[in-house]
Amino acid sequence: MKILFIGARLFDEVALYAQSRGVTTILSESNPNSSNLKLADEYHIVPRGMDHPINIALSEDVDAVVPLIGIDKPLLEVAKMKEKLEKDYNLPVIASGINATEISINKFKTKNFLIKNNIKTPGSIEISKKQYESSKYRLRFPTVLKQAEGQGGVGVKIALSPEDIESYFGIYSQAMMEDFLKGAEVSVEVLRWKNKSVPLVSVYKGDTTLEGTHPLNKIRTAPANLENLNNQKLMKIAKNITDKLDANGTTEIEFIFSEETKQINTLEMNTRPSGTRFLTFSSSNINPMQQLVNMAMGEWKPRIIEREIKQYNALEMSLSLNKNNLIQNPSQNNNDHKNRIFTSDKPWIIHGPDKACRITIRSENLSNSFEIVKNLKIME
Repeated sequence: MKILFIGARLFDEVALYAQSRGVTTILSESNPNSSNLKLADEYHIVPRGMDHPINIALSEDVDAVVPLIGIDKPLLEVAKMKEKLEKDYNLPVIASGINATEISINKFKTKNFLIKNNIKTPGSIEISKKQYESSKYRLRFPTVLKQAEGQGGVGVKIALSPEDIESYFGIYSQAMMEDFLKGAEVSVEVLRWKNKSVPLVSVYKGDTTLEGTHPLNKIRTAPANLENLNNQKLMKIAKNITDKLDANGTTEIEFIFSEETKQINTLEMNTRPSGTRFLTFSSSNINPMQQLVNMAMGEWKPRIIEREIKQYNALEMSLSLNKNNLIQNPSQNNNDHKNRIFTSDKPWIIHGPDKACRITIRSENLSNSFEIVKNLKIME
């Protein structure tokens, strides 16, 4: 069997698994200096866009295509490629289609989707700079300002005063003003293929802050252990949203949970490999990236996955918090496959580039995870 993988940056997470399953791996990538190229049986350096990957898929007569793209911008092109290859050539592409992608990459469309489907979400209004300047809005502060597109906090500002809003509109001509909710940021990664969905585990990503601290800069744990949060209910909501969206492959659903009101508010849906995938794998023992390969091979078995989900505790944090920790090594290849295996002597995974290297720890409970952190001197 032959599979075309699109994008080299995340290819190391699936290369050895695919080859162990007897798959011939073909890789397309636009950056000739990208890492992981030589992990593939064959690779092609091509211009950006999906035209060349389509040609490679057809000329190489592959059996499936697996896009490994972790950013939003190219996803709509991927969705259009999926429509063409599946409709015209019956060639499966393990990614979401056009409708789901258009909704997930646009925060305004996401909000409208959630409201239309009666899914609880923070209150919001869409407003232009001209509308704001010509009208008197009774705003409650803080309020969150967002652009339709952008990820990783780009285009997002927590406004604490009218001056903050005016400053924001000095840059942007329109915005979505969303109620700021105090609570815990949680998410669930959901696998879905051929109309079957499996939510894996709840992930706690830290509490909301007025500074808008990105989850990558917080300590994250799985499963979420929050008073009054029903993790099974959260996962059921995530599954329901993924089904209504008709997403495919792997999708992360993001929420805010208030321990005071016990309310779950949905924020976003990300139809791409999630930044929490190592936490998900460490806690559930189900590797979302490897499941994409199983989908491509026609061997994805959701009922078996549901039976095989484990209940480990996982904790993830930056390795840059303390330069004197016992395992920090800038010359080490943090993405080496040996770092992706849990052992009794090494119950952790190291991943990410040297400048943003992270460690994900697996143990029986949260106390043991923090004991490992302490012994490794990751935190002072």
